[in-house]
Amino acid sequence: MADRQQQAHGERPGHAPPDSPSSATLLRRVQTHAPNSTQLVGFLTLLVSGAALLLLTGLTLTGAVLALVFLAPIALLTSPIWVPVAALLAVLAAAVLSCCGFAVAALAAGTWMYRYFTGRHPVGADRVDYARSRIADTASHVKDYAREYGGYLHSRAKDAAPGA
Repeated sequence: MADRQQQAHGERPGHAPPDSPSSATLLRRVQTHAPNSTQLVGFLTLLVSGAALLLLTGLTLTGAVLALVFLAPIALLTSPIWVPVAALLAVLAAAVLSCCGFAVAALAAGTWMYRYFTGRHPVGADRVDYARSRIADTASHVKDYAREYGGYLHSRAKDAAPGA
């Protein structure tokens, strides 16, 4: 019966009337979460720029497909001319880039060696000096070992062949 009275007064069942305190708190909640003017302008800007970019994407894709449809036969007919030319240009570009790379590497190595030999101590000189000292030490140990072992072999050879 209470539902019929609410419906007679224009109210929906389960909802508070517009002037009740619960609807006022709901209105306050909605107002606190409503976007301010800066957020609204930002959203509209996002919407407009997104639509413009979507339009440009569609136009670009359409243009690319049309160009492919109309230019594919021309490309197919002229391919005996431009495929060897393109291959030649690719080989020439690779050769030029390789030469430039080797020249830069040689220049860098020459600069490093010049700095190293003039005593300017370039980056990595410590490691080169350490490697050089290790190689010299190893060579010295091998030489000493060869003298000892070589002398042993020489004396053994005399024992095996006294006239030799």
